[in-house]
Amino acid sequence: MNQTSNDEAASALAAFPSPLFPLGNLSATPGALAAIEEAGLNPLVLISRHVRGEYGDLCASERQSNKQTIKEGSRILSAYVIAEGVKIYVITEASRELTTVLLSDEY
Repeated sequence: MNQTSNDEAASALAAFPSPLFPLGNLSATPGALAAIEEAGLNPLVLISRHVRGEYGDLCASERQSNKQTIKEGSRILSAYVIAEGVKIYVITEASRELTTVLLSDEY
């Protein structure tokens, strides 16, 4: 990770309110990591956005669903388009024991 990526991650952490839920262990697929790197992004930025309620490219009903699932303890999904035709999902499991970063076509 280069200095720009580290600065970007720090900015992302500072820009959003406190975490809304525990992430548990973090995992990422090799495909997602390669795509994120190719896009010049830091995966921690996407994870930070996810845990702070900035769910990316979801419709209004999916955003509302995430708000409910935080209260109910269900799975939480975020989706981020990081390049043309490339969508990354960040999913925190209902148990809050695992958060996974993956390509949408790996889901």
